[in-house]
Amino acid sequence: MWSWVFHRITGVAIFFFLLVHILDTALVRVSPEAYNAVIGTYKNPIMGLGEVALVAAIGLHALNGIRIILIDFWAWGTRHQKLLQWIVIILWIVLLVGFVPRHLINVFSE
Repeated sequence: MWSWVFHRITGVAIFFFLLVHILDTALVRVSPEAYNAVIGTYKNPIMGLGEVALVAAIGLHALNGIRIILIDFWAWGTRHQKLLQWIVIILWIVLLVGFVPRHLINVFSE
């Protein structure tokens, strides 16, 4: 059940991120100065932590989506849902262990 809940939460969060991303990118056509001002506000440590949350959400959503596909289209997947869930969690942690330290070094060294 938690996998289902987190899949929905991350999907909605990614949708809202994409909406904001499209809107702030569209500013470049209206006013390059306004675009630069908005992008300038994103360059702070709080937004750097938000980027970590975004990568975590996208990674979890993508890996869980692959798990759902395997369960839906492969008989073996249905019988081994718990194993597939643990594989998703382990791969997600590996993804974050590889990304978070390097990203935070860049965020906090500026």
